[in-house]
Amino acid sequence: MSRTDLKLSSCTLAVHDLNKALGFYRDVLGFEVRDDGSEVMRWVSVGPPSQPDARIILESPGTDPGVSPADRQAIADLMAKGLLGRLVFVTDNCDATFERIEAAGAEVMQEPINQPDGVRDCVFLDPSGNLLRFTQPRQIVHALTSRQAHAARGRQAP
Repeated sequence: MSRTDLKLSSCTLAVHDLNKALGFYRDVLGFEVRDDGSEVMRWVSVGPPSQPDARIILESPGTDPGVSPADRQAIADLMAKGLLGRLVFVTDNCDATFERIEAAGAEVMQEPINQPDGVRDCVFLDPSGNLLRFTQPRQIVHALTSRQAHAARGRQAP
């Protein structure tokens, strides 16, 4: 059996209000709008400018005619608890990312902290209750910490 190089091209995220979600991902996170499928069931795909081939498809779960009322309610209940959608993003500066998103009014779930494995991360909820984690890889955390320590030593009186 041969091994194939697989890449993620898109994922779907359920949202309560497509226009609110679009505003959050475009205006707060700085994502580009990739597609706006406004035919029978409206959906919008967005993605970070640094990943032109990646798409997050935002759609309301209630618009699919194949979803039963009971399933719509189950989806709404899971969304309300923040249990349905989760995305993890990588950033080169967790603290700056946190400050920018918090200033835009997003709901904070976790302020930036260093995890035991060396990753620094923070967590927000999007307007639909989807959990968004922003991680700063270990080597970047270490480099920033070293620079901060060096800068602090430079400010100390001899």
